[in-house]
Amino acid sequence: MNSDFADLVKMIQAERGITEDLVLATIEEFLIAAYKKTFGTSENAVVKFLGPEGGVSIFAKKVIVEDDDLYNPVTEIELSNALDLNEDCEVGDELLIEIDPKDFDRGAVQSAKQKARQSLRVIQKDTLYSEFKDKVGEMIIGYFQREKNGTIFVDLGKTEGILPRRFQSPREEYHHGDRIKAMIAEVKKGLTGLEIILSRSHGEFVKRIFELEVPEIYDGTVEIFKIVREPGFRTKVAVYSTREDVDPVGACVGLKGVRIQSIVRELEGEKIDILKYDSDPVVFIKNALSSAEVQGVIILDGRKRQALVIVPEQQLSLAIGKQGLNVRLANRLVDWNIDVKTEAQFSEMDISKEASRVASDLFSGIDSGDEEITKISELPDISDRLVSVLKENGIELIETLVNLTAEELEGLTGLTLSDVEQIRKIIDDNVEIIEEGENEVTQTKEVVDKTGGEEADTYECPDCKQAITADMSTCPNCGVGLSFVVEEVEEQENS
Repeated sequence: MNSDFADLVKMIQAERGITEDLVLATIEEFLIAAYKKTFGTSENAVVKFLGPEGGVSIFAKKVIVEDDDLYNPVTEIELSNALDLNEDCEVGDELLIEIDPKDFDRGAVQSAKQKARQSLRVIQKDTLYSEFKDKVGEMIIGYFQREKNGTIFVDLGKTEGILPRRFQSPREEYHHGDRIKAMIAEVKKGLTGLEIILSRSHGEFVKRIFELEVPEIYDGTVEIFKIVREPGFRTKVAVYSTREDVDPVGACVGLKGVRIQSIVRELEGEKIDILKYDSDPVVFIKNALSSAEVQGVIILDGRKRQALVIVPEQQLSLAIGKQGLNVRLANRLVDWNIDVKTEAQFSEMDISKEASRVASDLFSGIDSGDEEITKISELPDISDRLVSVLKENGIELIETLVNLTAEELEGLTGLTLSDVEQIRKIIDDNVEIIEEGENEVTQTKEVVDKTGGEEADTYECPDCKQAITADMSTCPNCGVGLSFVVEEVEEQENS
């Protein structure tokens, strides 16, 4: 062993990608294996590394014994021979006798080499496995090396990555030496060695590209809620901002679209829809169908997550997309079952009264969430029987019902106490009573009998000017609900 030993260690480190300690441990294992194969035991073998430039030596540790023909030359040395090596030694001492590797049996050396190579492969595989296992989900750059049965083998420097056909985009085509950016999808130990599976089709791959191109995503100002993708065709990305002053969609698009254009180029021209996430499923579904114009969204069944989207006739094909791609991706993005219809198609459907009412509001341009309903029959959850009973009592308007006292409500013909409680609950859950100044009725005059006796106070309805009295809760002419603010008029006597 000479100073070339250090160069050998460095070369093995570079080729195998393992540490110096592991290389030295493998060399030691090789020498001890050759020693054992030659001498039948390795119990007295000692390997010493003489510094980075000094190489390595192997010694046999032998016990000094009296001169005797029966001594064991492998583990013992006669005193006369020991004195030639060290004049101060005596019987019972131990000496380290250096062994020249050239004295090893040739077969022993070949066997040890084979074992050392195997050890290096195992060490290399374990080292690379530990290194790349921690990088699953991260981006990596390699170079096209070769292709076999559609699988691309990528040179990653220390090792080789595998880009299976199923994880490739159908848009992409590679040639020898082409640069490939991919995501590490899986790392496993196979029968043929370490397998590093790469991907360019996963949604996480698109997310990593966004993190590289959009600083707001990298620092957490803008977060990606979900990504769905048909590799090579279309990707939908739902984003939201953790700060009110940052537009998440605008941050991803960039000034004049420079950021999104860079991402599209990386994906070889794949169409990307960036939309804003919203916790309201109606708004989220509407956003998810971009770039189609949505006229309205109706939740058919919240538990089954079924929704109906109504679009203008000319927008139907855009909303559905080529071969249903747009609505299919929207389904996966919002995790709802979305059915897209035009207004004409919807009118032919047999759905619930409530859904029909909401759709009617959509077509008339009224936001159903802001609509003010007036009729009792429009209240949610009220049965047809209760509507009929109230109508028989002359009560069809919500305002009329709300202004009834508890005694008046309980006294209506055909209503049980259970019905009264149900009506109160429906009103509490669905009706917001707002008193506005223009709906307040103010006393306009006080009529006094000439004989000195008071007659009934007379008022005017604020809507139709019909004469009304203080005991009325609704106007008999127009049906408007009434509430009274009485202005006291002090009678002044002329002196």
